[in-house]
Amino acid sequence: MKQTDLMSILDAPIISEKTTLAGEKNRQVVFRVKKTATKNQVKRAVEFLFKVQVESVNVLNVQGKVKRFGRFLGTRSDWKKAYVKLKPGSEIDFSAA
Repeated sequence: MKQTDLMSILDAPIISEKTTLAGEKNRQVVFRVKKTATKNQVKRAVEFLFKVQVESVNVLNVQGKVKRFGRFLGTRSDWKKAYVKLKPGSEIDFSAA
């Protein structure tokens, strides 16, 4: 895969209470990724962009919620997120960026 393709795999980090807890307990970082991304592509993208060693990647699809917009029903888009477990000694610090 080209470097430009790797840079477009990751959309954004997800920072919430749940992901902060996962980071402290299991050395995991959570990213929102493209719907077509595979585990191997996510691993290579994180290692390339942040210069860290990745131990494992878990990917899951999140179904869009049904929401009401005025008197009409609509659905939010489906999306994919990846839990990336880092090897000991590797760390990503988003507050410094």
